[in-house]
Amino acid sequence: MNPHSDTPARSGRTPLPTRAAMPGPIVSGPSSPRVGHSHPPAPSPAQPGSSRRAPSVRPSLDEAAPPGEFLTAAEAAELLDVKLATLYAYTSRGLVQSVPGGRGRSRRYRRRDLERLCARRDARSGHGPVAAAALRQGEPVMDSAITLISIELGPIYRGRAALDLAREGRSFEWVAEGLWSGNWSERPEPAGWQCDGLGFDLDSLMRILPPRVGPLAVLSLVISLLATRDPGRFSWHPDAVLARVRPLLRRSVAVLALGHDDAEAERAVKASLDSPSLAAAIGTAFGRELEAEELRALNRALVLAVDHELNASTFAARVAASTGADVYGCILAALATLSGPRHGGAADRVDALLVEAGPAERVEQVVHDRQRRGEVIEGFAHPIYAPHSDPRGALLIDLAKELAGAREDVRSVVALVDAMQDGGFGGPSIDVGLVAIARALGFPTGSATALFAVGRTVGWVAHALEQQDAGFLVRPRARYRDGHAHHDPAGSSHSAGVDA
Repeated sequence: MNPHSDTPARSGRTPLPTRAAMPGPIVSGPSSPRVGHSHPPAPSPAQPGSSRRAPSVRPSLDEAAPPGEFLTAAEAAELLDVKLATLYAYTSRGLVQSVPGGRGRSRRYRRRDLERLCARRDARSGHGPVAAAALRQGEPVMDSAITLISIELGPIYRGRAALDLAREGRSFEWVAEGLWSGNWSERPEPAGWQCDGLGFDLDSLMRILPPRVGPLAVLSLVISLLATRDPGRFSWHPDAVLARVRPLLRRSVAVLALGHDDAEAERAVKASLDSPSLAAAIGTAFGRELEAEELRALNRALVLAVDHELNASTFAARVAASTGADVYGCILAALATLSGPRHGGAADRVDALLVEAGPAERVEQVVHDRQRRGEVIEGFAHPIYAPHSDPRGALLIDLAKELAGAREDVRSVVALVDAMQDGGFGGPSIDVGLVAIARALGFPTGSATALFAVGRTVGWVAHALEQQDAGFLVRPRARYRDGHAHHDPAGSSHSAGVDA
């Protein structure tokens, strides 16, 4: 993904979701109904003979579990406040990932998955727990009219399923304009996506870039440079914002060519800027002149990456927008968040695993070795969709197989997907799907994260515009947990103005 990537105490816990009543989608819009499964009502207290343990007061997530990534079965059951049999049932349904425990048949259980289940349960237990759980992929935290997540269909952009838009062969630019405007009527390919040069001196940029710099670092630097050269950047009129973003995307794509040597990079940057579409410009930046079928596949991948509601980078963009930061600052906040290993780094780790494994025939053994050592393999069992598969990842894997299924590096991705699914670790997220598409197109290792960033910039901008229009400062409150009572003679203070 990466997917993606796109993770309080009380007594008498209610049971966690069952297969027949899985947690619903995360988005709630002002007028959009939920799609897919909905949250079930809280069950009545457990009856004698049920699989649930007797009610007990459980410490908070911060207090109960050790700082490690995995817990023993006893610790996991204590954290969830369920019997061991119930924990095993959650694991068999793909809700919790487990790895060998190192002694006999014992297993250890992934803390992140356990906390996510606790958060979803807490989200049905009152205002305080709802607010805390919302920060761990719990209940919806704010209204948005941009994207609804369906368990079966994936993201739905202002009423249009992303899967449908991809299958229809819509261009990335066409979908971007639709997401920004909400207009899905038949219309020609949009204009205004060309630009006049890079907007800064390429030689100067190349002199300060170190060798082997990653694409996210290059994008962040270039966007900062463009911001300093745009004195009118603080205008939030939608027309002014989008007039900046269209050429910004083309320039961002062109600088992906800086992975070449200097002379070749200069030619690739210019050729990318002159390309007829953004997908063609990406191919040129990565040293490929893409055929028509390859362009269709790349457009589909970019369309599926456009938005996924309030993931970490999108939320960061909205927080920045709520402060009045310009659109460049909002994109930079999102890029900084995407650079984290638990967000955009997922695709890089999938790439690294596949490079380590080598031929497709070795992938399964490498997966088993990592699982034996208790290492997490990122990019599978997306928490929003689990135990179902991320429909975006599944479609991208199919596209990669259709495009270049005989290529050794694509066969390796397919072998990884098969090994994870055979082991009960869920389907591929969009991060794995983008790695597969990048390999099918012959792009360099590490380019999947760049594809995600380019595609998701459209969503970041849509959310920034929506947040700016909402007009309020995003400023959650923290619950003080020191354990020492402090007397505040003035009482709690609330300010509606500038926030420190």
